[in-house]
Amino acid sequence: MTQYLLSIYQPSDSAPPDNLDEIMSELDKLNAEMRAAGAWVFAAGLHAPSTATVLRAKGSEVLMTDGPFAEAKEQIGGFTVIEAADLDEALDWGGRMATIIGLPIEVRPIQDR
Repeated sequence: MTQYLLSIYQPSDSAPPDNLDEIMSELDKLNAEMRAAGAWVFAAGLHAPSTATVLRAKGSEVLMTDGPFAEAKEQIGGFTVIEAADLDEALDWGGRMATIIGLPIEVRPIQDR
């Protein structure tokens, strides 16, 4: 089985939706279903992009800057790692997640070590 990263993209300047409790309840149900199917590995939400610190190596020095690496209309707001037999199965889980949260989900295979 291959592991896939399901990245949740959200608008950088958005407030939580009014029905956040309902969305989280449905997402909890989907996570439970993924666990029961043996697909769920790990999931986490992230704090706002403004809390990020970017580290860049310049020769022997490491420069630190506040905020996200790139200015963008959307930032990663959370992620889930799953195991799936193939891309089609991963896309199915990601599509169901997108339907629940109403935000774009990027599905990307994780490289084998």
